[in-house]
Amino acid sequence: MKHKIRTPMFYVIAGCTAFVGCLVLYKAIAISIAIAQSGKFAPPPDAISTMKVTLEEWQPSIDVVGSLEAIEGVTISAEEAGRVASINFEPGSEVKRGVVLVQLDVSVEQAGLRSAEAAAKLAKLNFDRLSALVSRKLSPQADLDTAASELDQAVAAVNEMKARIARKTIVAPFDGKTGIREVSLGEYVDAGQAVVPLFRVDSLYLNLAVPQQVIDRVQPGYTVRFTVDGYPGESFSGQVTGINPQVDPSTRNVRVQATVNNDQGKLRPGMFVSANVVQPEVRKYITVPATAINYAPYGDSVYVIEKQTSPDGVETLTVRQQFVQTGQTRGDQVAIIKGLKPGEEIATSGVFKLRPGAAVQVDNSVQPSNEANPTPADI
Repeated sequence: MKHKIRTPMFYVIAGCTAFVGCLVLYKAIAISIAIAQSGKFAPPPDAISTMKVTLEEWQPSIDVVGSLEAIEGVTISAEEAGRVASINFEPGSEVKRGVVLVQLDVSVEQAGLRSAEAAAKLAKLNFDRLSALVSRKLSPQADLDTAASELDQAVAAVNEMKARIARKTIVAPFDGKTGIREVSLGEYVDAGQAVVPLFRVDSLYLNLAVPQQVIDRVQPGYTVRFTVDGYPGESFSGQVTGINPQVDPSTRNVRVQATVNNDQGKLRPGMFVSANVVQPEVRKYITVPATAINYAPYGDSVYVIEKQTSPDGVETLTVRQQFVQTGQTRGDQVAIIKGLKPGEEIATSGVFKLRPGAAVQVDNSVQPSNEANPTPADI
């Protein structure tokens, strides 16, 4: 029997095959070990702050916007054409009703008034004289009637001249504050030309646009709290005094008017305001910080803290995603209408990095703001 002679190449191939087989076996064992250990691997717990939710008293309100309007406000104009003879006010000054603001030249009218008064005086003397003669039957009644008619005409002429003078005397129609004057001394003004704006600013109207869906929650007498950009951190208030019976067909809003006291003079007509119509009834809601809400298109949620015990007896904290129905906001707080129960503990910060079932570590050394009326520091 003949034996095959094995060449050196055979041994090389066999050695390579054995090496590759060993390498594959080693990798297979390493991968199986890694897979087995991966089931036991857990990421480190996320650090969060928490709070236990409770029922709190909440006074509901309706958030609206509006603007301030003067209760009385006009731009006073000249009734008659003429030359400005005197200006009796300073821009921005307080004036009383009936005070002469601007006097146009009335020299011609005053001369005519003196003439008319002289004629009226003479007509009165003639009437009195004829009245005495008629009473003694020394003059006919017709002469007395003519004298009476002449007296009436003379008195009417006097009143006409006084009316012309009054039309050239521009007075304040109500108590208020003057604006910037539109005329100068010696200027000739036409009838209807603007002279000066005048506004009553001790009280103002606050006009609000309330959506038709919530107009049934607004009644006369309700309190309105509002802020203006000119006074950051300061709040003002007024009372609802009127509700328009018609809904604006273009905006579907109802105009609501409140009256605001402005004794300090801080507010001005035309200011834009952010307001809250406060409801009189007090309700109880679970409130949470705005940072605890995870807002998403498919629904708002919070993360509830739960205790979980591993098979080896180790107790850990995990989170459960709980969908909630949110209500109104008040400062940093959000009212929860549905989804939470008093006493449950929720995450108040770091919710953006959480997922259902994630392990957490509580650190309440720093808590997010949870104030109903926050007063942030000016930057």
